[in-house]
Amino acid sequence: MMNHSNIIRSKSLIRSKFQVILITIGLGILLGIFCLAQFTQLVSFGLLVSLLLGISLIIIYYSKTLYANLPEGIKNNGVWTGTLTGRGVSAWILGVVLTCFYILLYWFPHILGLSTSGNTGIIGFFDPLSQFFKNQPASEWFVYGTLYTLAIILFGIKFIWKYRHNKYQLLRTISVIFFQTAFAFLLPEFMLRLNLPFNDFKNMWPLNYYFFDSWHLEELMHAGNIGWFMLIWGLAMIFLISPILTYLYGKRWYCSWVCGCGGLAETAGDSFRHLSDKSIKAWNLERYLIYSVLLISVIMTVGVLYSYKTGVNTLLGINTYELRKWYGFIIGAAFSGVIGVGFYPLLGSRVWCRFGCPMAAILGIQQKFFSRFRITTNGGQCITCGNCSTYCEMGIDVRAYAQRGQNIVRASCVGCGICAAVCPRGVLRLENGSADISTRTTQLKTIHISEDALRILN
Repeated sequence: MMNHSNIIRSKSLIRSKFQVILITIGLGILLGIFCLAQFTQLVSFGLLVSLLLGISLIIIYYSKTLYANLPEGIKNNGVWTGTLTGRGVSAWILGVVLTCFYILLYWFPHILGLSTSGNTGIIGFFDPLSQFFKNQPASEWFVYGTLYTLAIILFGIKFIWKYRHNKYQLLRTISVIFFQTAFAFLLPEFMLRLNLPFNDFKNMWPLNYYFFDSWHLEELMHAGNIGWFMLIWGLAMIFLISPILTYLYGKRWYCSWVCGCGGLAETAGDSFRHLSDKSIKAWNLERYLIYSVLLISVIMTVGVLYSYKTGVNTLLGINTYELRKWYGFIIGAAFSGVIGVGFYPLLGSRVWCRFGCPMAAILGIQQKFFSRFRITTNGGQCITCGNCSTYCEMGIDVRAYAQRGQNIVRASCVGCGICAAVCPRGVLRLENGSADISTRTTQLKTIHISEDALRILN
């Protein structure tokens, strides 16, 4: 008779094999689509929808096999030994495929089939769907947006299945699915169909680093009332709406409820959240990198605006357009896309958000010094299981705070709430109370009892 540990090991092995088979099938389907579109003229709206629907059903079925008929919440069994979740062969294969896809997408879209004389390959395969939405041939960004949105929806379903016991996680996941589908995909595509500027109303500077580019400003100002509305809305998001919401709710209102980058990390990247580095060395690197990117972003934007206003391309000896070009190449493409998503299976799901996103840096500063948001802890209930630290995708050692009974007020915390969801003792709570901001990490973490208030019971 098999003992309990052998049963767990056997199930883990079966799950690993199933993951390998699933990845192989997925890659086979993608290769099939590429060959079908590259070497034949058999491209139709119905065929594309059928294939996307087939992929969707496979992922939903996979999710069901993982979580149906099992208790809700995390399963630590095999997390560090699985071939996909433990940096095994499947993880490396997936990482290489994702990285190659991003490299082709950003710098060699013609290999994917992009052509001014008529698309072929994978991009050509999406032409019927693009014609349906915006009455134009597909671009590499339309293909990317479609797959990106589909990934958040499907893995969002998987995430909901996993954390179905936690209302906060259910609402948060529905929120990121809605904002990605409606605001980042459908609305901008339909605006193109109406010959209006492409605009994601939830995206803002500095994450949207081209917002102050001369071509973008000119496009908005020449688009009539709707263009001016987009321009004013974008400025209001930067200087009014975002600071107010961050003051009330912390950076989580954006990073975990609205942002597409965060949405993909939370859903498709959920299986890799435990891979984030929790070391002090990683924390120091995080602070150095993310604020450096923010500083460069600010300098680049000032330079672009200076050149737009004066017509002079040089500021303090720096060619502003060259700086803008290199920022887009290194930060906007290589860091956020190739490393930020391609390295999910190896470095965790929030590499970009943690080390590179200038938007997260600004919101983090506001959260640290001007927000009511905090995670409160009940140190007396902590049993030191470490689930909170293990599954913190931002690399925060939550357990250390919990053991001291100390409130957690960290610039990097995105308020995803997974630490609280995986805690078996209910030690952690996400709060937006009207506490004095300057005392969130001092007076509130400790109950002070005077010596006179103590007495020994007989």
